[in-house]
Amino acid sequence: MFGADGRPGGLFDALTAAGGSVQAHAILMTLLDSLSPIWPSGNVIDDGAGGRAPVGDCWPHSAVPGPGLTAGWMPFHKLSQWLTYSLLEPLLWAGVTVTGLDALTGLPEYRNGGLLLDTGVLRLRDPALAARRWDVADEAIVEWRALTVALLDELAPRVRDRLGVTADAMPLACVLEGGTWAAGRELAGRWRGGLPPLTIASDGTVF
Repeated sequence: MFGADGRPGGLFDALTAAGGSVQAHAILMTLLDSLSPIWPSGNVIDDGAGGRAPVGDCWPHSAVPGPGLTAGWMPFHKLSQWLTYSLLEPLLWAGVTVTGLDALTGLPEYRNGGLLLDTGVLRLRDPALAARRWDVADEAIVEWRALTVALLDELAPRVRDRLGVTADAMPLACVLEGGTWAAGRELAGRWRGGLPPLTIASDGTVF
């Protein structure tokens, strides 16, 4: 993908090899495939061929059903999706048409999720849990992030209705960047000096 010299432009070459149009989902899949070796080796699943495949920002949760190898895993790919969103404008500037933005999800990170907690949309069953230190793999954090994704999907059309705009004029990426992420950061700065409502131990690959 990136060649012997690690050339980032190799990604552009791969995405545009078939023409001047690319689906957002294809950008994400290309990033996931080409950057998978960067993820910690402990978060892996059986690849079906006797090996172990890194899954990146996916975490087990007892409530998640699923067939075969993916059973029990909740996929987020937050940083990979964030990078996908960040590549949209450079691709457009280069004359590439990007389609299918709705195939991407909201970003399950602590600004969007923090907004939902700080405004009371989500609440901890036990308020005392806010005082503990969490691991990214803890089910409560996986559940918080999953609910964040689901509720962002519910919130986006309400924002558009209030502003009188269409999904084409204000895709989810705009609702995130100028709305939920910015508001979450503002409230975190006002109430906790910028810290999220939950303390999470992270190695930098998720938060």
